[in-house]
Amino acid sequence: MTVDATASTRDRVLRAAADLLEEGGREAVSTRAVSAAAGVQAPTLYRLFGDKEGLLDAVAAYGFERYLAEKAGVGESGDPVDDLRRGWETHLTFGLSHPAFYTLMYGDVRPGVTSPAAREAAAVLRRMLSRIAAAGRLKMDVERAARLTEAAGRGVTLNLIETPPEDRDPHLSTLTRDAVFTAILTDPPASGPAHPRPSDDAMASHALALQAALTGRRTPLTPAEQSLLTEWLTRLTR
Repeated sequence: MTVDATASTRDRVLRAAADLLEEGGREAVSTRAVSAAAGVQAPTLYRLFGDKEGLLDAVAAYGFERYLAEKAGVGESGDPVDDLRRGWETHLTFGLSHPAFYTLMYGDVRPGVTSPAAREAAAVLRRMLSRIAAAGRLKMDVERAARLTEAAGRGVTLNLIETPPEDRDPHLSTLTRDAVFTAILTDPPASGPAHPRPSDDAMASHALALQAALTGRRTPLTPAEQSLLTEWLTRLTR
């Protein structure tokens, strides 16, 4: 079998498994059902994916690709905070529109195991938060802000998925999002004269903005001076 034929068979199996997942949930994705829907023999599934767990991992990655495509369609604007807000809504909409995919992607977690697609989704969020840090609007370091945002976004989406539609709180996502934004973001700059003494949050956000601005750029500082500056800025962010 040629490489192209193998890729075509793999794609056909994944599409069949994805359709079964959306129609009947995880339990519907049996090797027998997938084999029949894709028109292949069971040994072909084992050769391509190893076992059912390997097949489900591949289907989850397939779902992530769809999610990333939707997220990429949102694009970037000149306001990174607004982009983060729209990214939150895209995440929630995908989860509620494709609950079987979402629960397979985010609800079926294993310690220390992260798919390449999941890492890319996390990288998208971190890039967005890095832009916010560069704009001087982040209260904490990018990694902590990303983990807090991820935990809250996944939690509220899974909660809404498991709740019958008629019982869902229509404001739960917005309340959760606003709580997260309050925790990680500073207030926008005031239009009037600057306050004579910046708050701790403002100092932290300025330190983070300078860190973001220096990342990947050459400076006239010696390595020792750069290391000392990094230590000072990191201490100010805390």
